[in-house]
Amino acid sequence: MRPTAAGGPHPRYENLRRLVNATALRRAHPAAVLGAAALAWLLYKGHGDWTFLFQLTVNGVTLGSLYALIALGYSMVYGILKLLNFAHGDVYMIGAFIGYGVLSVLGGPTSPNIPVWSLIILMFLAAMLGCALLGVVIERFAYRPLREAPRIAPLISALGVSFFLQNSALLLFGAEFRSYDPFDLIGFSGIDVGGVFISVARILIVATAAGLMVALTVLVGQTRLGKAMRATAYDREAAAMMGIEVDRVIAWTFFIGSALAGAAGVMFGLVFSEIFHFMGFIAGLKGFTAAVVGGIGSIPGAMLGGLLDGLAESYAQGYGSGTYSDLVVFSILIVVLLVRPTGLLGVRVIQKV
Repeated sequence: MRPTAAGGPHPRYENLRRLVNATALRRAHPAAVLGAAALAWLLYKGHGDWTFLFQLTVNGVTLGSLYALIALGYSMVYGILKLLNFAHGDVYMIGAFIGYGVLSVLGGPTSPNIPVWSLIILMFLAAMLGCALLGVVIERFAYRPLREAPRIAPLISALGVSFFLQNSALLLFGAEFRSYDPFDLIGFSGIDVGGVFISVARILIVATAAGLMVALTVLVGQTRLGKAMRATAYDREAAAMMGIEVDRVIAWTFFIGSALAGAAGVMFGLVFSEIFHFMGFIAGLKGFTAAVVGGIGSIPGAMLGGLLDGLAESYAQGYGSGTYSDLVVFSILIVVLLVRPTGLLGVRVIQKV
């Protein structure tokens, strides 16, 4: 801060500091109000049953980790192309089926042909690579030809790809539910913390999701590819004039975002067991909701929004009814949009004229 002749801060810079602090408080205000209201309601409903509350929190963090990984794909693509990739939830569904296919080929959950942890790693790698390549193909043939078209055209194309993937999975795998059978695969082991049981599967899912989020944050913030992504998101035309291969950057964005969705699909199977061809629709909507609540285009916002959605759904199911859990999640979306249209961590974009 620039000093005055008397050694104190210049009034202009002091006013700027106050303005920044006030802006930070305004950005935190909606999240603080929502958090305080949710905590008061939970304390009222729980009547001091902290064990039950903590168990629901564990469940919510697990579910929120899945939503956060899906939301990251929405945010990355929207940040660069301003495109809502509504086929992203179905890429997540394909990842779940790829993981199930690897599990079935290698002996199934009851008699795997290789060590269990090696099998799980192979399931993750196959699902992430398969979905990543699928995401690149979708971008190349469904979105790139429409990049300069009116915004409604790629949106309709995204919906078409979503229906195509759903019905392709229905034709290939049938309508019946498939089960990962995680209890036979991993077992019932876990840890007990003050009466709250945390299974190995949930620990694995949360740790893996956290690791992927950290890796993505480092990639976007520290690597050359990440800098190219940020430059392309800020101004695609200027980035191209500076020598950045925009098409390559966009392809990598789809590759990484789809890989995260594939990992989330395997995680869902390992925790919740059953997968089916229509599972990506609702999960995709909730991932999109998480991205909007956190601030679409913001990677930290996608993580925050995913965790909020997961916790809200878990608390609604525990203290209310599973019938109303989706209502609670989408009500949060409406409230956030009314209070802060850019999302909790989103920033208002200056329109170029």
